[in-house]
Amino acid sequence: VQLVETGGGLVQAGDSLRLSCAASGRTFSRSIMGWFRQAPGKEREFVVAVNWIPGSTHYADSVKSRFTISRDIAKNTLYLQMNSLKPEDTAVYYCAAKFGGTFVTTPSLYDYWGQGTQVTVSS
Repeated sequence: VQLVETGGGLVQAGDSLRLSCAASGRTFSRSIMGWFRQAPGKEREFVVAVNWIPGSTHYADSVKSRFTISRDIAKNTLYLQMNSLKPEDTAVYYCAAKFGGTFVTTPSLYDYWGQGTQVTVSS
């Protein structure tokens, strides 16, 4: 399984950014895919996850009203639309996948990870 994130960058507070995660290597119909982030000096934290089929989602409270996860099943691509970005959203954002089971927010319970993409929000 390979997960490749793109779309990070430097933006100003209040701006929007969309991250993409291209997934390959196996069928993802029974997967749960999620976004995590890790700021300098902090632990990796859960942002949002989606059950690939049927598309149910689970958000962290800190991003619920600003971030939206979506997926393109035909392209095996996961997206994270981030609006109203804040300086505290600055982190490396990772795409992750697990197969089977239910939604979990613990990073160690995800089987596959991308390399991460840097998001920096200036004030």
